Amino acid sequence: MEERSVRVARRRFARRQWARRWLAWRRVVAVLLTLGVVAGVVWGVYFSTLFAVAEVEVVGTDVLDTADVREAAAVAPGGPLATVPLDAVAARVEGLAPVKLVEVSRSWPDTVRIAVVERQAVGVVERDGVVRGLDADGVLFRTYPSVPAGLPVVRISASTRTEALAEAAAVIDALPTDLAERVDHLAVETVDSISLQLRNGRRIFWGSAEASQSKADVLEVLLRRKARVYDVSVPGQPTLTP
Repeated sequence: MEERSVRVARRRFARRQWARRWLAWRRVVAVLLTLGVVAGVVWGVYFSTLFAVAEVEVVGTDVLDTADVREAAAVAPGGPLATVPLDAVAARVEGLAPVKLVEVSRSWPDTVRIAVVERQAVGVVERDGVVRGLDADGVLFRTYPSVPAGLPVVRISASTRTEALAEAAAVIDALPTDLAERVDHLAVETVDSISLQLRNGRRIFWGSAEASQSKADVLEVLLRRKARVYDVSVPGQPTLTP
C-alpha cells in the first residue's frame, strides 16, 4: 500500500514538473510566434512589394495640372509606401506658386494622396501686357489671357515690392462691394501709397490697408461731395481736392 502511494505521488510530481516545463515553453513559443509575426509585418510593409507605391492621387486642383503636381512631388513608384517622406513631398508641392496649402497622406495599400488647396485670385496685376492673378496674401500665382470680369486690376511699378502687393490685396478685401464695382484700377507704389482710380475719373488716395473699414465709412460720406481727389489715408482727417 505504501509503495503504491509512493508511485502515485511520483506520477503527480512528474505531471507537475511537466506542466511547469510546458508553461515555460509555451511562453517561449508565444514570444517566438509574436516575433515572427512582427518580422513578417515589417518585411511586408518596408521591404516587400506588397505595399509598394503604385499610384499618386492628386485632388483639389483647378489651376494646376495634376501631372505638374506629380512631377513636383517626385514620388518614386515601386518603393515602399511606408517609407515615403510625406513632409518632404508636401514641401516640394508647396513650391508650386498656385498652391496655398497641401496635405500628403498614405492611402493603403499602394497610394500616396496629395490634397491641394489652391490660391484664389482677389485681383489681377496688369503689367507689360501680362495679366497675373493676385491672391489675398499678395502672391502672384497664375496668368490670364485677359482681365477676368469681376476682378479689380492692380497696377504696379518696377519698384513695387511684394509687401506692397500684400497690402493692396488687403485693401481689395476691405472694399465694400458697391465701391469695388466702381473701381477701374488700384495704383500701388509702396505699402502706404495705394490709390484707387474710379471709372468716373475720381481718384482716392487710400494709403495703407490699415483702418480700411474706417476709410471706407468716411469715403462713403465724402463721395457725396464733388471733388477730383479724395484722401482718406488718415480717416480722422480726410481731405478733398476740387
